[in-house]
Amino acid sequence: MSGPIKSGIVYGIVLVALPAGLMFGVINLNRMQHPPVVGVQRGYRGTGLDQLYNPGSLAELAVQAKIPFILPPASADGDKAGDSYENVRVLKNLSVGQFTRLMASMATWVAPDVGCAYCHNVENMADDSNYTKVVARRMLQMTMNINANWKSHVKNTGVTCYTCHGGNPVPKYIWYNNPGPKEAVGFAETRQGLGHPNPMAGMSSLAWDPLTPFLEQSNNIRVQSTTALPTDNMSSMKQAEWTYALMMTISKSLGVNCDYCHNTRALRDWSQSTPARVTAWYGIRMVRDLNNNYLDPLQGVFPAARKGALGDSPKVYCATCHQGIYKPLYGVSMLTTFKTELGGPPLTLAPLMAPYVPAPDPSTAAPPAEPKK
Repeated sequence: MSGPIKSGIVYGIVLVALPAGLMFGVINLNRMQHPPVVGVQRGYRGTGLDQLYNPGSLAELAVQAKIPFILPPASADGDKAGDSYENVRVLKNLSVGQFTRLMASMATWVAPDVGCAYCHNVENMADDSNYTKVVARRMLQMTMNINANWKSHVKNTGVTCYTCHGGNPVPKYIWYNNPGPKEAVGFAETRQGLGHPNPMAGMSSLAWDPLTPFLEQSNNIRVQSTTALPTDNMSSMKQAEWTYALMMTISKSLGVNCDYCHNTRALRDWSQSTPARVTAWYGIRMVRDLNNNYLDPLQGVFPAARKGALGDSPKVYCATCHQGIYKPLYGVSMLTTFKTELGGPPLTLAPLMAPYVPAPDPSTAAPPAEPKK
């Protein structure tokens, strides 16, 4: 008797032996949620473009997306921060009032339990010895870059530090390059994560690291074959598993179904897709920009405890901003009151990585040498 047939008979005997009520529970366990899910129609009738939501989860997300107290705007008049304070490199064109307001806001957005000391040496605020201060500079630039250069994704809503941090020193959703479990190499390397349920990909048993190839590297996500025979287009079942793992990650990050972007009767057809698919297309490229130009270069700044198993910097993906919500903070724009401070455009990156060297103290300088006769 063959293996599959024998297994099917055994499985059937087990089901028959179970009481009817218990069997009903086993079959329907994964389909039952409390409270019941609700559906929202987003497309034409008959297309199946419905989004399903669990009211209980929505209530939890509403608490998570609570907007913090926002300080009133400060005047742009008066002395500039770059002239009044030492070693201000990114925000030097702000007035002292604007600068102080943003610094106080960042303390509550990122480290409310620690305050300014999370980044600064409070004995010498100009000191750059804390790595968190160097990282914060780059993150300010990254925020300005998003708001100024990626309106194709964030529109006019924009982002602030709170969008990702939400009151936490380290954003709740970050990722590292994942080496995965040890496997054979060469012709025996086949699984790529199959059989290893991955929380990052919605607990699917697909690729264990769907982010590195697509959100750090620029591998082709599209797997629709363009030729009848295998060529170099990577349109294989193996490649499709990586792509579907990424799609599961995006779906979980936004708390939406596949048909939030796609019409599932024609996944590849852009003309039958929703406008959200275009927004997501730009979002993927935005995330690549942030990881490659802002976070990866900080590898030498982060201490070992903040790096991944392969020694890489923490990186961002869709959930970093969205955190399970189809629009971060349900579309509320905190940028409207911080547009001058965080709207961009950012300054160039290179000078900000140079170490800070304080000016010498004249009182400790050596006296000039006696001129030779």
